[in-house]
Amino acid sequence: MISPYRSHVFILGLMVVYHTTLSPHVQVASENCKPNTLSTYQHCAVHPDGVSDLNCFSRPPAKTWQCAWKPGNHTSNKTYTIIVQQQSKNRCNSWNVSGLSQTMRLFESDNMTAHVFEHDSARCTKAYFSGLPRNQVRCGPPLNVTFRRHSGKLEVDVIWRQEEKSIQHYSLRFKARGARNESSMTSHDKQGSSVDNLNSSLVYSVQIQCVTSRKCTKCPSSEIYTVPPELTLQPVIVRFEDTDIAQKKGRRLLLLNWKSPVPDRPVGYHVSVGKASGEAPHEVMKTTKPKIRLILSYSLFHLNISAFNNASTSPAVSVIIPAREDTENMRAGRLNVTLSSNSSLTLYWKDDLIKTYSCYSVEWGKKFHKVAYRSFFEDAHNYKSLPDIKDPLERYKRYSITLHTRPNKEPCNMKHINNSESTYGQLDFYLMEGTPLSGPTNISIKNVTQNSMLLQWSSIPEDNLRGFLLGYIISYTDNQQETQNVTVDPEFNTYELKDLKSSTVYRVQISAVTLAGAGVQSPASLLRTNSQGGLSLGGLITACVVVAIVVIFGSPLIKRVKVILWPSIPNPGNSSTMQKLDAACELDFLKPTKHQVEEWDTISLQIIEKEPLTADGSLQSVLPHLHDLEEEDNSPAATGNWIQIQTENPSTDALPGDTQAMFTNTQQTDLQSSPLALSSDYTTMELFLQGALQSVPTIKQATEIQPDRTDLTVVRSGPGYLRQFSTNEDISEVLLSLEHKLYDEDEEG
Repeated sequence: MISPYRSHVFILGLMVVYHTTLSPHVQVASENCKPNTLSTYQHCAVHPDGVSDLNCFSRPPAKTWQCAWKPGNHTSNKTYTIIVQQQSKNRCNSWNVSGLSQTMRLFESDNMTAHVFEHDSARCTKAYFSGLPRNQVRCGPPLNVTFRRHSGKLEVDVIWRQEEKSIQHYSLRFKARGARNESSMTSHDKQGSSVDNLNSSLVYSVQIQCVTSRKCTKCPSSEIYTVPPELTLQPVIVRFEDTDIAQKKGRRLLLLNWKSPVPDRPVGYHVSVGKASGEAPHEVMKTTKPKIRLILSYSLFHLNISAFNNASTSPAVSVIIPAREDTENMRAGRLNVTLSSNSSLTLYWKDDLIKTYSCYSVEWGKKFHKVAYRSFFEDAHNYKSLPDIKDPLERYKRYSITLHTRPNKEPCNMKHINNSESTYGQLDFYLMEGTPLSGPTNISIKNVTQNSMLLQWSSIPEDNLRGFLLGYIISYTDNQQETQNVTVDPEFNTYELKDLKSSTVYRVQISAVTLAGAGVQSPASLLRTNSQGGLSLGGLITACVVVAIVVIFGSPLIKRVKVILWPSIPNPGNSSTMQKLDAACELDFLKPTKHQVEEWDTISLQIIEKEPLTADGSLQSVLPHLHDLEEEDNSPAATGNWIQIQTENPSTDALPGDTQAMFTNTQQTDLQSSPLALSSDYTTMELFLQGALQSVPTIKQATEIQPDRTDLTVVRSGPGYLRQFSTNEDISEVLLSLEHKLYDEDEEG
């Protein structure tokens, strides 16, 4: 039988071995430390920069306790001494460790105290803890927390340690960054919770803490989690380049760049890319840079890009990478198709590809619809039969079939999207062709002339064409029911009709032609050629505009040009002076007047050749001498550079009497053609002379003039006085004065 003393020692020894095994940092263990052991560390003190936050607890379901602490600042080569006492049981244990925790066994119902001392070369600091062990059962903090934000909501998913099954709920505290007030809520279970009505653009701080219970008496708070803003805007594509690769036929290089509408928010980007046919794989790539580079075949691909951070994912921007069609290499007679039925076809390829490739992929389907696909292995023949097409082929529908080559061996399914296959060729085919269901639309004309017009039209929709377009037939009929047909090549949508009749209405219809024949004609269009010599609408409009401008602005402009280039010349015959002369001449020409006769001191007139004054030569013999005298004594006051023009309205009044008529005839014939015509700047001088001669009555006969007198008497009408002149110079001055007066009166008028 083992004594109680030995049993106690045995149990205590097991405890020492157990604690030594659990704590790898134990340097020295003592099962019985003396009560005065703490006095050894009296010089140690609590310091803000020293060891702190000593806490002792247990985790369910194990019956062990752990004391943990935080190190002090500005220390190196730290060592710690922890002393745990339970006085009612008279127990004292101490450990020297270099770590930050120590595991031990305690009595649940006995209060315990713990001291930890931090040693370094400069000082010694300490921390203290006290409590009842059974009340120190700790649950939490969470092992992992994830956040998801969308539509103004915050969804939280919490993972606890497996042994913490006693946790049923947890509380969640949160607040927006910079806000003073904090909000909280309790979850419905231990894992998930949701917070509504949050501001999507704000950053939130979140803490999680389990709800205490009898089995979880302590629930420490988690660290503060920072939840970034919600990403609500999709990335923006800034560059899209799709170029051929010269060294790799049937492949293209895709360069794609984008940017986030909210800078500095995304942590990275998800890029998913896959074939539009649905063939696997559909790859999802993660990148931190807003760009991607891919090498793809000529198939149709769908690509999606979305930004993400620690809490949300933005809406994705979708990019359709179109299929390459109508390239020279793809349609150069490389493929051929034979149809056995609407669910069976055989595909042939031209080149002997089996020397290089054994894995292929074929895609087929209606234009602008989702395509079917099949990958296959072929190393013996240059053809492949597809006997069991799932969706039967339809008549009058255009199909496209494409063959891709893959460098890998069996199995021939695509291993990855990037740089995995090349496009060899493409071919369009019909199960059966039909005639077009409609004609071209939007028929119009331009460049219409008397005998030609240029037709334009829109292509027929694919669904109405029902076959390969071979060309167009233009049918046009004139008003005499003469119909002509013209064939146009399929690549043209315009045609010029020539040799038409002018001013004729033509009835024009167009139909398309396929292998099955000509289709339905377009609705008739009535088109008219221009009339012979007729004005076009554009010319008519131009003429109207010109006429309107001339009407509005022409009259003032013409008047101004006339004033500048052709000034108005006064007509002496219409002047008031001439009217007065005419009136005076009707009176007694030499009848004395009441006015005083003024005598001029002039040089006496010398008669070189004395001739009797007759009716036929009264002034005609005097004018040559006048002209000669003016040339000899050309006074600046009497002559000038004047322009000679004829009067616009010469006086046609004849003086009474035969002598007047004779004189008038002589003046009109001889004076105008005579070299003695006066030349001056103001051309009305000569006209005035003509008018004056016509209006002056026949001079008195020579019998009334004394032969021995050499001076002449001239009567001037107007003011009503007589003046005597002794020379021709006096006569010239009078005539010039009369002319100036006429000009001044016309100007005033």
